[in-house]
Amino acid sequence: MKDFFVSYNRHDRAFAEWIAWILEEAEYSVVIQAWDFRPGGNFVLDMQKAASEAERTIAVLSDHYLESLFTQPEWAAAFAQDPTGEKRTLIPIRVGECKLSGILATIVYVDLVGVDEAEAQELVRRSVLDGRTKPNQKPRFPGSAASGTNRTKPVYPPDIAANLPRVSEIFVGRDEDLETLHKQLQSRETIAISSITGMGGIGKTELAAQYALQQRDMGTYPGGICWLRAREDVGSQIVLFARSQLNLTIPEDRELAEKVAWCWRNWEKKETLIVLDNVQQYDDIASVLPPQRSQFRVLLTTRSRFGHPVEDFEIKVLSEEKSLELLRAIVQDQRIDQDLATAKQVCEWLGYLPLGLELVGRYLAKKKDVSIAVLWQRLQDKKLFAKALLKAEPEMTASLGVTAAFELSWQDLNEKSQQLAALLSMFALAEIPWSLVEACLPEEEPEDLEDLRDEKLLGLSLLERTGQEMYQLHQLLREFFAVKREQMAEVEEWKRSFCKVMVREGQKIPQQPTLSVLQAVLPTIPHLKEAATTLNPWLSDDDLIVPATRIAWFHKGQSAFAEAEQWYGQCRAIVEQRLGEQHPDVATSLNNLAGLYKSQGRYEEAEPLYLQALALRRSLLGEQHPDVANSLNNLAELYRAQGRYEEAEPLYLQALALWRSLLGEQHPDVANSLNNLAELYRAQGRYEEAEPLYLQALALWRSLLGEQHPDVANSLNNLAELYRAQGRYEEAEPLYLQALALWRSLLGEQHPDVASSLNNLAGLYKSQGRYEEEKAIALRRATSRCGKQPQQFGRTL
Repeated sequence: MKDFFVSYNRHDRAFAEWIAWILEEAEYSVVIQAWDFRPGGNFVLDMQKAASEAERTIAVLSDHYLESLFTQPEWAAAFAQDPTGEKRTLIPIRVGECKLSGILATIVYVDLVGVDEAEAQELVRRSVLDGRTKPNQKPRFPGSAASGTNRTKPVYPPDIAANLPRVSEIFVGRDEDLETLHKQLQSRETIAISSITGMGGIGKTELAAQYALQQRDMGTYPGGICWLRAREDVGSQIVLFARSQLNLTIPEDRELAEKVAWCWRNWEKKETLIVLDNVQQYDDIASVLPPQRSQFRVLLTTRSRFGHPVEDFEIKVLSEEKSLELLRAIVQDQRIDQDLATAKQVCEWLGYLPLGLELVGRYLAKKKDVSIAVLWQRLQDKKLFAKALLKAEPEMTASLGVTAAFELSWQDLNEKSQQLAALLSMFALAEIPWSLVEACLPEEEPEDLEDLRDEKLLGLSLLERTGQEMYQLHQLLREFFAVKREQMAEVEEWKRSFCKVMVREGQKIPQQPTLSVLQAVLPTIPHLKEAATTLNPWLSDDDLIVPATRIAWFHKGQSAFAEAEQWYGQCRAIVEQRLGEQHPDVATSLNNLAGLYKSQGRYEEAEPLYLQALALRRSLLGEQHPDVANSLNNLAELYRAQGRYEEAEPLYLQALALWRSLLGEQHPDVANSLNNLAELYRAQGRYEEAEPLYLQALALWRSLLGEQHPDVANSLNNLAELYRAQGRYEEAEPLYLQALALWRSLLGEQHPDVASSLNNLAGLYKSQGRYEEEKAIALRRATSRCGKQPQQFGRTL
């Protein structure tokens, strides 16, 4: 059990550490958050354990401590153990001006306010001597064995000249940033200039102010902490600080620039922090910066990136965990955890932006009867214009709402960069391949676009680079730019251009995509979905079906059948709404959805859709059309899968005859038709009729598509199946192995066709009595799906 637990608010950490040091120096055992709570631990459990297991609790009193909800349980637990004060379980030590009330007002406290270090040290030591024997000589400091680290003695918090702005009492999620920033500022022998960069609302000023306050209390900058507003007259502010805070007598008969230089020369030779808040251009403040002397540390806050000699310190949005912690700290009731799922939605929609989180938190704190669900609905209804996001509260460090904060950055953009930002807002909330942006603006020089991107959007932290040629907008900035976009004359042209680009990208996805294709198109999919949904009114009639269909093919290629079904349904709904039910694209949608059902064995759902598609195509396109042949083939495939062979054969023959007459002999659809007819004959045991058709199909696919194509693998597999059925095992095995190797290289190990190929090879080994090899293959099967499901060819879009 420890002798003392030191309870404090983070604003008083310097005093708390100093008190803990004095006690350990007197050979008492101490537990204190700053030294004993390690990363990865549970803060609440650590605090509960420390408070309950220590014999006494030191309460470091200040207004910060008394106003904090987190410190109240700590001193209350100690008081509950000794309500009469007989055991002196709770020892208050006042370190800042504050007015005590309630229970704390009845307990005698140690007062360190206005006391020098020597006297304060004696007061702390005497305050804990009750029932103890004071040593005759100074005790040996217990050292690293007791504290777990080689710390230097904390500085007794001095009275440092400072003109800091008001900071929020609630500051969550930036402890590591504070430590890293301090290391960066202390890393140079000469003047260090660091800039806190990031988008508007991310908390640059708050972090700088909290850092300055923390270091003032720690005594790090005894030469003073000078806070300057960079958008105002910086020189006059420096002179005013030197006069009012440092008591320097500045010659009046000099120009302002000379007065500033005089202040730097006559500044006390102690380490000093200069903060310039909201810098727009480095050149604006370069002339008033301190000279190259090691005593000065300069900290800038800015949306821009300046380069040498400034060292950037870019801050990011909060994590979900820290965002929720911030909301809880502000709201201080159970509403966040009563509807945690919706609270997480709110955090995600806000993009974990500190300004947005603090605004909605204070909105909830003020409106006690508003639930998280109601807040969520208001945010969805009015977006950035929701009242919760419009206005900063007086007690906040930030002075602007979200939209107003973004507006400052918007005004710093020229017209071209504003247009580029507006265009970017049409893309989905996902990584954006820069090649797609260039494709949407074909008239612009690529290098000019790069300059707008790099110098303006990236330079002002309005866009984030996430990887090689990949960029992303923050959620709320995307919303803001979208509002601006709708006010621009070019908006209709941009939307049509975006949709055309997405259609071209979608057309790169084949009906049976390989693994390499899936990987290549993956970054495009979120933006293709944006074209298929939000921007589908700007798709031409001819292109209307493309995005949703190709997205469905993408998901089906991953065996994500539920997602594929959703997008096939979306495709059908879009087409029927705009083009009516009597349109060829409706037939294509029905055909594709039926093919998906068939691949899942949902035959009863598939048949009526196939029949509707065939009837529509016949009535709209006539009998002599490739799409009619496609419908006949697919309906025949369904009947074959159901064992309805007599109904299937005439449909296959009709489809083959149509494709031959319309497309000629050298066409993939003819190869597909030959293959499917051969599959029917094999299923019926008509092996001699099947073999020449399989061989023709394989030869056609090889000549038309090359060796590296899924259809070639399919053809090899089917021919091997025929040979196995005939007992021609030695001819079947090499074909199975070739098909398996092709599918693995083209589709990846986790594809159903690979599992099907393994299953078929295992069947061959079983037929030959090669049970050990069969068993080995069974262990390698990627899925439980058995049997190759023949592909469904729809309209080529």
